[in-house]
Amino acid sequence: MKAKARRYTIRNVPARLDRALRRMAVERGVSLNALVVQALEAAVSRAPRVLDDLDDLFGSWVDDPAVDRAFAEQRRVDPKDWA
Repeated sequence: MKAKARRYTIRNVPARLDRALRRMAVERGVSLNALVVQALEAAVSRAPRVLDDLDDLFGSWVDDPAVDRAFAEQRRVDPKDWA
């Protein structure tokens, strides 16, 4: 299923920028909308991808014998549970 397209309203576009965008759209033979979408896609693809969802955990592991014992117990398979 194709994702639903979103609409944006851009405000306070300076006249100089409006003229430049419209001129570029005519030169390239595309609509103003297509030109702006292409420009946004290009800007996003050049932006570095930031992956920081687990950064606060990186390097934070502390060896703890009690935790190791708990993990070992959790990994133990009791044959009675599978009878």
